[in-house]
Amino acid sequence: MLKTILSISGKPGLYKLISQGKNMLIVESITDEKKRIPVYGNEKVISLADIAMYTTDAEVPLKQILSFLLKKEDGKLASIDTKKSSGDQLRAYFAEILPDFDRERVYVTDIKKLISWYNILVTNGINDFDSEEKNNVATEEV
Repeated sequence: MLKTILSISGKPGLYKLISQGKNMLIVESITDEKKRIPVYGNEKVISLADIAMYTTDAEVPLKQILSFLLKKEDGKLASIDTKKSSGDQLRAYFAEILPDFDRERVYVTDIKKLISWYNILVTNGINDFDSEEKNNVATEEV
């Protein structure tokens, strides 16, 4: 599921990949009433499936962190307000989700972005973060 969810640098929110052209992508905003826009090759686009966060000994994929967050919050929106919370409060909250995160390489802005992405996904009914893994395992077993 996260392979088709994109973050586009300079544009707020998250987008779902709809189609691919020769020099552009057609994406649909997850939040703005399903508004479709073209995204060209000069814009920085990254799939959420390609993102990982640093821990003291490795990198943890974003889908795993989102699953931990979903479990902690019981499928509801994040219980912390990123706009009103201090950096120390955000780091303490994130430490409950991923206790061994690298405090030097994971910035407060990264934590804020993660929580806002989580809230966008859950608000729009996207909460099956491990769906590709389960599908791949089922395909390999057959």
